[in-house]
Amino acid sequence: MPAKRPFLRSDPGTAAGRWFWVTLTLSSITIVSVVFLAWELIEDHFFRNLDYRALHYLYITRGIVSSLLLAFWAAWYVLRERRASEQQLHLSREHYRGLLEASPGAVVLYDGDLVITEWNAAAERLYGFNKAEAFGSRLATVPPEKEAELREFLDQARRGNAVLDVETHRRNKDGEDLDVQLSLLPFRGVSEENYFLEVTNDIRERVRLRQALLQLEKLTTMGEMAAGTAHHLNTPLASMLLRVQMMRANAKGSAAMELEQLEASIQFCQQFVRRLLDFSRRPQSSKQPESLSGTLESVVSFLSPQLHAKRARLALDLAATNGDKVFADRNQLEALFIILLSNALDAISLDGNIAVRSFHSRSKRIEIEIADDGCGIDPEDVPRVFQPFFSTKPVGKGTGLGLALASSILQEHNGSIRLASTPQKGTKVHIELPVWREETHRKGEQA
Repeated sequence: MPAKRPFLRSDPGTAAGRWFWVTLTLSSITIVSVVFLAWELIEDHFFRNLDYRALHYLYITRGIVSSLLLAFWAAWYVLRERRASEQQLHLSREHYRGLLEASPGAVVLYDGDLVITEWNAAAERLYGFNKAEAFGSRLATVPPEKEAELREFLDQARRGNAVLDVETHRRNKDGEDLDVQLSLLPFRGVSEENYFLEVTNDIRERVRLRQALLQLEKLTTMGEMAAGTAHHLNTPLASMLLRVQMMRANAKGSAAMELEQLEASIQFCQQFVRRLLDFSRRPQSSKQPESLSGTLESVVSFLSPQLHAKRARLALDLAATNGDKVFADRNQLEALFIILLSNALDAISLDGNIAVRSFHSRSKRIEIEIADDGCGIDPEDVPRVFQPFFSTKPVGKGTGLGLALASSILQEHNGSIRLASTPQKGTKVHIELPVWREETHRKGEQA
C-alpha cells in the first residue's frame, strides 16, 4: 500500500486524541499543584526564617524541579501512548495483511504509470511473479492486445466509475494467456495520490466448461439433424434398390454384374442409415445378456465410413470371447465402443493401425484391448483423461466427455478401464467386464 502517516491515539482530530490531551493537561496541573503544595509545606516548616536571597533561590529551585518533573511525566505519558498506538497500528496492519493474503482473488495495486505498490499471494500463484519481482516494477501481466482495453478501464476508474466483473485476458510469467474476471476500482491514498485496485479471478475452468457445453449442444443438434436426414433417406433408398433389382432381373452379362454391385452399394447405404437411426434413438436402459463380439462387430460396421476415409487397417481378434456374454445394456455397450474406437480413429494418421483383441484376464472376467499407433498422450495428461470436459484434442474436435462417459458406463456394469499411452507411439485402452453366467445371475436375483 502507499505510505501513510501512522495513526496515533494522540491525534487531536479523533475522540481518542481529544481525551488524550485532556488527560495529559489535567494530570500536569495536578502534578504542579502537588509540587507547589509540598514545597509550601516544607518552606513553612523548615525555611520560615530565611532571608530574601535564600527565598529567591528556593523559588527558582522549586520552579526547576516542577518543570523537570512535569517534563519527565509528559514525556513518559506521550511515549507510552505512542507505543500503544504503534502496537495498535502494527496489529491493524497484520490484520490487513492477513485479509489481503487470504483473498482468493489476485489483488494488485498500482499507480497511474502502472507501477505496482501491492501484490498478494493469490497474484503470485496466478501470474508466477513473486512479491520481490512485482514491487516497484511496471505491470507486466497485460497482453499487448489488451492494453487499449486497460487504458479505457483506467479512464473509467479516474472518473469514479468502478469496472466490475469483466471477462478479459491476462498473461503470466511464462507468457501463457489466462482467462480472468477483472474488477478495477479507484483508490485514493492519504496524500491524495490516485491508485488503482485490480482484482482478478482465474476463470479458465469456467470458460473451458462453457465452451465444452456449447460444443456439446452443437453436437447434439448435429446428431438430431443426422437422424432426421437418415429418416428421409430411407424412402428414396428403398425405391432405388427396388428399381435396380428390377433392372438386374432383366439384364444380362456385364450389365447384370454392374447392377449387382450397385445393388450391394445401395444395401450398404440402407444398412448404414438403419444403424444411424438405431443409434439416434434413446431407449430405456435395460440389461440383458449381450454378446461382446456381436456388439463390437456391429460398431465396426457402423464406423466403416470413417475407417475407409482414414484408410485405417483394423484387426479384430475376438476368438478369446468364445461366445461369452456380458450382462449389459446394448445401447450403452455400443456407446462405449464407439467412444473408444472413435478416439483411436482420431489419434491415428492416414493408413494407421487399430487392433481390437479379447482375452480372459482372470476368472469370470473378460478383457478387451483397443490399441492404436497414433499420436499418443503426454504422460502428464494421462491421469486427467477420465475427467469430464478434459480433452487432448484441438479446440472444436472433442468435448472431453467421451472417456468420462466410458468410465461411467463401465462402473455401472461392474467393469473397469485403464489406459497406457506413449507420445508418438500410440495408446492402449483396456476394459474389463464380468462374464455373464446364468446360474450366477439367478443367485444374484435371489439374494
